[in-house]
Amino acid sequence: MPRRRRLLILAALALAAETARAVDLPVSDRTLANGLRVLVHEDHSAPVVSSYVFYRSGSRNETNGQTGIAHLFEHMMFNGGKKYGPGMFDDLIEGNGGSTNGFTTKDLTAYLNNFPREALPLVLDLESDRMANLAITKSNLEQERGIVMEERRLRIDNQVVGAMTEELSLAAFVRSPYRWNTCGFMEDLERITLDQARAYFRTYYAPNNAVLVLAGDVAPDAAFALAERYFGRIPRRPPPAPVDGREPPQEGPRRAVVHKAAELPAILMGWRGVRVADEDRAVLDVLERLLGDGDSSRLELDLVREHEVATETSVDNSWTIDPELFTIYAQAAPGKTPEALEARIEAVLRDLAEKPVPPDELAKAKTRLRADLVRSLKTVSGKANRIGFAEVVFGDYHAFGRVESEWEKVGPEDVRRVVGKYLGPEQKTVVTLDPVRPGGSKP
Repeated sequence: MPRRRRLLILAALALAAETARAVDLPVSDRTLANGLRVLVHEDHSAPVVSSYVFYRSGSRNETNGQTGIAHLFEHMMFNGGKKYGPGMFDDLIEGNGGSTNGFTTKDLTAYLNNFPREALPLVLDLESDRMANLAITKSNLEQERGIVMEERRLRIDNQVVGAMTEELSLAAFVRSPYRWNTCGFMEDLERITLDQARAYFRTYYAPNNAVLVLAGDVAPDAAFALAERYFGRIPRRPPPAPVDGREPPQEGPRRAVVHKAAELPAILMGWRGVRVADEDRAVLDVLERLLGDGDSSRLELDLVREHEVATETSVDNSWTIDPELFTIYAQAAPGKTPEALEARIEAVLRDLAEKPVPPDELAKAKTRLRADLVRSLKTVSGKANRIGFAEVVFGDYHAFGRVESEWEKVGPEDVRRVVGKYLGPEQKTVVTLDPVRPGGSKP
């Protein structure tokens, strides 16, 4: 066996053993009478705790005409409640040596805090106060509306890749709520009313629609007692209406063009993938790494180095409740066209569909997946994030412990089958960037 391949296999085996230990995250769980799900991971390696409150409230839970409201509430939730007024949330947590933040995805909105263990009762008091008694006023709404609208301008309207990504989803999906970005449409943001905001909060910010995750220097029994003390009296509410994420079949390729100020053309291609719980998700994960992870990935070698039609490439396979898009992005090299990029991407995919992936290349892709998994678990915040994400998006926090074995089962024939099934030329949606100068002329 060649020395290089032997070293690669030994490294892969060593990392596999490390990852197996890393994903063994013991979790104690309890569901309060009001429906709040509480998950606790005990880790006494440092005197710190990380808390996450996940709400099943992402852009997936929005409707046409009311997009952006999930992201709006990510900001609204820092405006105080009944016990703690405006600005007190950040001040108190930071004053106790901690930090706080929030984020919105298509499937959820999460609020995270990292702090010394002594501050745990205060943090849970703060979180329960805003869950039960968030201040939703006209002035708060107008303030946060303006902030979200500005984010929309920065991330989509005035950002090339953001605009291309939005156009791709709008073209690829017909009825799924994954059509729109988490920032929402500007017209929808402008017309969200105070009554609509209050109704949304009552529906989605309920204990039975939330998951509380605590990771770090805390014992499960003590954590459950604190959760009951601070959240137990918040009444459950009627569950939100289920989301129908089904899409009609795509019959033939779809295309769109984005005209933005840029130096070089680019292309963004998408194919409908699978929901996170689908058995083919693991194969698409491996494909993501085969195609676009590192200097030796297939797209980098073909488009950038061999044929020199691109300056950069990237690939993404999202983990979502309903099927999202498997995407490939490439920026053209000077003098090269989007058509040349598309032709080479199609050639690379065709090669994967027709020829088995060599064992060492497949092993390398899995090793890189494991490496990222290990890195995501280096902190208690990373562990809490993974646990809560699995509970909300997979539907079961135990699922996180199975992802490595799912990757390991992927073989060359799985790769060939999945490329042919999901990434065919008739199933693609293509967005092309047509560069223009600020004044509207061509570069």
